[in-house]
Amino acid sequence: MRGAERCLSLPGTGRGVEAERRPGGSGRVSQFPTPPVHRRAAPTRSLRDLPSPEGEGEAVVQVARTWLGTPYRHQASERGVGADCLGLVRGVWREVVGTEPEEPPPYSADWAEVGAEETLLRAARRRLVERPVGMMRPGDVLLFRMSEGAAVKHCAILSDVEGPEPRMIHAYWGRAVVESWMGPWWRRRLVAVFGWPAAPRA
Repeated sequence: MRGAERCLSLPGTGRGVEAERRPGGSGRVSQFPTPPVHRRAAPTRSLRDLPSPEGEGEAVVQVARTWLGTPYRHQASERGVGADCLGLVRGVWREVVGTEPEEPPPYSADWAEVGAEETLLRAARRRLVERPVGMMRPGDVLLFRMSEGAAVKHCAILSDVEGPEPRMIHAYWGRAVVESWMGPWWRRRLVAVFGWPAAPRA
Protein backbone atom coordinates (compact mmCIF):
# COMPACT_ATOMS: atom_id res chain seq x y z
CA MET A 1 0.00 0.00 0.00
CA ARG A 2 1.11 3.56 -0.57
CA GLY A 3 2.38 5.70 2.30
CA ALA A 4 5.44 7.03 4.05
CA GLU A 5 7.57 3.94 4.04
CA ARG A 6 11.01 3.05 5.36
CA CYS A 7 11.53 -0.62 4.66
CA LEU A 8 14.03 -3.04 6.14
CA SER A 9 16.34 -5.52 4.54
CA LEU A 10 16.58 -8.49 6.87
CA PRO A 11 20.21 -9.40 7.57
CA GLY A 12 21.47 -12.24 5.44
CA THR A 13 18.31 -12.63 3.38
CA GLY A 14 18.52 -10.03 0.64
CA ARG A 15 14.81 -9.41 1.20
CA GLY A 16 13.04 -6.13 1.62
CA VAL A 17 13.69 -2.70 0.26
CA GLU A 18 15.44 0.38 1.57
CA ALA A 19 13.29 3.36 0.65
CA GLU A 20 11.68 6.55 1.82
CA ARG A 21 8.30 7.09 0.17
CA ARG A 22 5.86 9.88 0.90
CA PRO A 23 2.07 9.93 0.59
CA GLY A 24 0.99 10.59 -2.95
CA GLY A 25 3.67 8.41 -4.49
CA SER A 26 6.56 10.90 -4.62
CA GLY A 27 9.89 10.22 -3.01
CA ARG A 28 13.31 8.80 -3.68
CA VAL A 29 13.81 5.07 -3.78
CA SER A 30 17.35 3.93 -3.11
CA GLN A 31 16.97 0.22 -3.79
CA PHE A 32 14.25 -1.96 -5.29
CA PRO A 33 13.57 -5.36 -3.74
CA THR A 34 15.15 -8.40 -5.29
CA PRO A 35 12.59 -11.20 -5.30
CA PRO A 36 14.08 -14.06 -3.28
CA VAL A 37 14.15 -17.65 -4.39
CA HIS A 38 11.11 -19.08 -2.65
CA ARG A 39 11.46 -22.47 -1.02
CA ARG A 40 8.77 -24.32 0.84
CA ALA A 41 8.83 -23.13 4.45
CA ALA A 42 9.67 -25.55 7.20
CA PRO A 43 6.53 -26.77 8.96
CA THR A 44 5.33 -24.30 11.55
CA ARG A 45 3.46 -25.38 14.63
CA SER A 46 -0.19 -24.44 14.64
CA LEU A 47 -1.59 -22.16 17.33
CA ARG A 48 -3.23 -25.20 18.93
CA ASP A 49 0.25 -26.51 19.83
CA LEU A 50 1.52 -23.34 21.49
CA PRO A 51 1.01 -22.79 25.22
CA SER A 52 1.33 -19.01 25.49
CA PRO A 53 0.39 -15.78 23.69
CA GLU A 54 4.10 -15.07 23.23
CA GLY A 55 4.57 -18.43 21.49
CA GLU A 56 1.56 -17.76 19.31
CA GLY A 57 2.93 -14.39 18.25
CA GLU A 58 6.32 -15.89 17.41
CA ALA A 59 4.65 -18.52 15.23
CA VAL A 60 2.63 -15.89 13.35
CA VAL A 61 5.70 -13.69 12.74
CA GLN A 62 7.74 -16.70 11.62
CA VAL A 63 5.13 -17.58 9.01
CA ALA A 64 4.64 -13.95 7.91
CA ARG A 65 8.37 -13.59 7.26
CA THR A 66 8.26 -16.49 4.79
CA TRP A 67 6.09 -14.20 2.62
CA LEU A 68 8.74 -11.45 2.38
CA GLY A 69 9.50 -10.60 -1.23
CA THR A 70 6.17 -11.93 -2.54
CA PRO A 71 5.14 -9.47 -5.30
CA TYR A 72 2.16 -7.20 -4.70
CA ARG A 73 -0.92 -8.51 -6.52
CA HIS A 74 -4.38 -7.12 -5.81
CA GLN A 75 -6.70 -9.75 -4.23
CA ALA A 76 -4.05 -12.51 -4.51
CA SER A 77 -2.92 -14.74 -1.63
CA GLU A 78 -0.16 -17.09 -2.77
CA ARG A 79 3.27 -16.96 -1.18
CA GLY A 80 6.04 -16.25 -3.68
CA VAL A 81 3.53 -15.53 -6.44
CA GLY A 82 1.42 -12.59 -5.32
CA ALA A 83 -0.46 -11.05 -2.40
CA ASP A 84 -2.01 -7.83 -1.24
CA CYS A 85 -2.24 -6.84 2.42
CA LEU A 86 -5.35 -8.95 3.06
CA GLY A 87 -3.91 -11.82 1.04
CA LEU A 88 -0.90 -11.89 3.37
CA VAL A 89 -3.11 -12.14 6.46
CA ARG A 90 -5.25 -14.79 4.77
CA GLY A 91 -2.15 -16.84 3.92
CA VAL A 92 -0.85 -16.66 7.47
CA TRP A 93 -4.31 -17.65 8.75
CA ARG A 94 -4.28 -20.79 6.60
CA GLU A 95 -0.99 -21.91 8.08
CA VAL A 96 -1.43 -21.04 11.75
CA VAL A 97 -5.19 -21.36 12.24
CA GLY A 98 -6.53 -23.55 9.42
CA THR A 99 -9.03 -23.29 6.59
CA GLU A 100 -10.23 -19.76 5.87
CA PRO A 101 -13.69 -19.31 7.40
CA GLU A 102 -15.02 -17.13 4.57
CA GLU A 103 -14.08 -15.85 1.14
CA PRO A 104 -13.51 -12.09 0.93
CA PRO A 105 -15.86 -10.23 -1.40
CA PRO A 106 -14.41 -8.28 -4.34
CA TYR A 107 -12.85 -5.00 -3.20
CA SER A 108 -11.12 -2.06 -4.83
CA ALA A 109 -7.41 -1.32 -4.53
CA ASP A 110 -8.07 2.28 -3.44
CA TRP A 111 -7.20 2.51 0.26
CA ALA A 112 -8.39 6.14 0.35
CA GLU A 113 -11.87 5.17 -0.86
CA VAL A 114 -14.41 7.41 0.89
CA GLY A 115 -17.91 6.30 1.79
CA ALA A 116 -17.19 2.60 1.43
CA GLU A 117 -18.55 0.08 3.92
CA GLU A 118 -16.28 -1.09 6.73
CA THR A 119 -15.97 -4.57 5.22
CA LEU A 120 -12.44 -5.27 6.47
CA LEU A 121 -13.04 -3.97 9.99
CA ARG A 122 -16.28 -5.94 10.36
CA ALA A 123 -14.65 -9.14 9.11
CA ALA A 124 -11.77 -8.71 11.56
CA ARG A 125 -14.24 -8.29 14.42
CA ARG A 126 -16.02 -11.48 13.34
CA ARG A 127 -12.92 -13.64 13.06
CA LEU A 128 -10.17 -12.17 15.25
CA VAL A 129 -9.86 -11.08 18.88
CA GLU A 130 -9.85 -7.30 19.29
CA ARG A 131 -7.56 -5.73 21.90
CA PRO A 132 -6.69 -2.14 22.85
CA VAL A 133 -4.20 -0.48 20.51
CA GLY A 134 -1.88 0.17 23.46
CA MET A 135 -1.65 -3.57 24.18
CA MET A 136 -0.49 -4.72 20.74
CA ARG A 137 2.18 -7.41 20.63
CA PRO A 138 4.16 -9.22 17.92
CA GLY A 139 1.94 -11.36 15.72
CA ASP A 140 -1.09 -9.08 16.04
CA VAL A 141 -3.03 -7.90 12.99
CA LEU A 142 -3.06 -4.11 12.60
CA LEU A 143 -5.78 -2.22 10.70
CA PHE A 144 -5.32 1.26 9.25
CA ARG A 145 -7.61 4.03 8.04
CA MET A 146 -5.59 5.96 5.51
CA SER A 147 -7.58 9.21 5.52
CA GLU A 148 -10.47 10.78 7.40
CA GLY A 149 -13.80 9.49 6.14
CA ALA A 150 -12.21 6.55 4.34
CA ALA A 151 -12.95 2.95 5.21
CA VAL A 152 -10.32 0.77 6.87
CA LYS A 153 -8.47 -0.63 3.84
CA HIS A 154 -4.98 -1.68 4.93
CA CYS A 155 -3.75 -4.39 7.27
CA ALA A 156 -0.38 -5.58 8.52
CA ILE A 157 1.14 -8.02 10.99
CA LEU A 158 3.16 -6.54 13.86
CA SER A 159 6.55 -8.24 13.80
CA ASP A 160 8.62 -6.56 16.53
CA VAL A 161 8.24 -3.94 19.23
CA GLU A 162 11.91 -3.54 20.13
CA GLY A 163 14.12 -0.73 18.88
CA PRO A 164 13.29 2.88 18.04
CA GLU A 165 9.99 1.97 16.33
CA PRO A 166 7.78 -1.10 16.12
CA ARG A 167 8.04 -3.05 12.86
CA MET A 168 5.34 -4.63 10.74
CA ILE A 169 5.04 -6.99 7.78
CA HIS A 170 2.63 -5.96 5.03
CA ALA A 171 2.11 -6.02 1.28
CA TYR A 172 3.51 -2.75 0.01
CA TRP A 173 1.61 -1.33 -2.95
CA GLY A 174 3.48 -1.61 -6.25
CA ARG A 175 6.33 -3.67 -4.86
CA ALA A 176 6.20 -6.64 -2.51
CA VAL A 177 5.57 -7.97 0.97
CA VAL A 178 8.08 -6.12 3.16
CA GLU A 179 8.99 -5.65 6.81
CA SER A 180 9.05 -1.94 7.61
CA TRP A 181 9.27 0.53 10.45
CA MET A 182 5.94 1.61 11.86
CA GLY A 183 6.76 5.29 12.24
CA PRO A 184 4.52 8.24 13.12
CA TRP A 185 2.86 8.28 9.67
CA TRP A 186 1.49 4.75 10.17
CA ARG A 187 0.79 5.12 13.90
CA ARG A 188 -1.52 8.08 13.22
CA ARG A 189 -3.59 5.88 10.92
CA LEU A 190 -3.77 2.78 13.14
CA VAL A 191 -7.37 2.23 14.24
CA ALA A 192 -7.61 -1.34 15.51
CA VAL A 193 -5.47 -4.24 16.74
CA PHE A 194 -6.45 -7.92 16.76
CA GLY A 195 -5.01 -11.13 18.15
CA TRP A 196 -5.55 -14.48 16.49
CA PRO A 197 -8.26 -16.94 17.51
CA ALA A 198 -7.22 -20.24 19.01
CA ALA A 199 -7.12 -23.00 16.42
CA PRO A 200 -9.62 -25.76 17.10
CA ARG A 201 -8.02 -28.66 18.93
CA ALA A 202 -8.00 -32.05 17.27
